[in-house]
Amino acid sequence: MFSQLSEDIHTAIENDPAAKSTAEALTYPGVHALLFHRLAHALHTRGFRVTARIISQFARFLTGIEIHPGATIGRRLFIDHGMGVVIGETAIIGDDVVMFHGVTLGGTSSNPKKRHPTIGNNVLLGANATLLGPIEVGDGAQVGAGGVVLTDVAPDTTVVGVPAEPVED
Repeated sequence: MFSQLSEDIHTAIENDPAAKSTAEALTYPGVHALLFHRLAHALHTRGFRVTARIISQFARFLTGIEIHPGATIGRRLFIDHGMGVVIGETAIIGDDVVMFHGVTLGGTSSNPKKRHPTIGNNVLLGANATLLGPIEVGDGAQVGAGGVVLTDVAPDTTVVGVPAEPVED
């Protein structure tokens, strides 16, 4: 757990030029949200679902970032200015993802199945991007600010707009 916290702090410093020290990075709500999520996720996977939800709701209260304990998050996720971020129960996030405020990884069904997005590695999700349903966002993709993504995004593709469509880089 401490090695992950150290990695999260280093990731914040690496991704945000405003974070000039470990102490400063420790004040970031994205770092706090990930720390709480790891604890809640560990409890959730061991069957302590109510306790996990209590922890996730406490983290939401403190940080403004809501991550369901069932969500699977890879290494080195950076949530910048995280207020309003929502990550649903069946969402899967790969490694080295950068996510800005207001991003929603939401579901489109109430069925207890895979209903939230899967985000690949090295993906950038712009401010207020909304990704809905069991879609896949390929490695290296970028979703522009305010984009609404309802279908799969190919690797190394940039999508923008409502609904989000590919653009030339």
